[in-house]
Amino acid sequence: MRNYWWPEVTRDIGRYVEGCDLCQRMKNRMEEVAAKLKLSEVPEKPWTHLTVDFITKLQIVAGKDTILVVCNRLSKMTHFVATTEGTSAEGLASVVATTHHSRTNDLTTSKALQWAIK
Repeated sequence: MRNYWWPEVTRDIGRYVEGCDLCQRMKNRMEEVAAKLKLSEVPEKPWTHLTVDFITKLQIVAGKDTILVVCNRLSKMTHFVATTEGTSAEGLASVVATTHHSRTNDLTTSKALQWAIK
């Protein structure tokens, strides 16, 4: 094996690789490969499995600056509830339980919130 070196060898190699079509198409991945997605179970009854998300940083109207979006996973029916960004998780769980049927078994959210369904 031969070793080559000259001043600014790294810069020259970088330029070569950037201009090489084959090098650009065959790059090695530096990040880990993501795990396979886990399928969610299909709900049997409406309003037993919900997805919840928030639209935040809205203009304040009637003292509310956030919209709680509650979606029924079976029918995709969606309810929008005006609330404030400072509302606690317990308060939001109470809103969901009273306005979206209390028979909810599963609540999914993209936020890092802990939900307790009683």
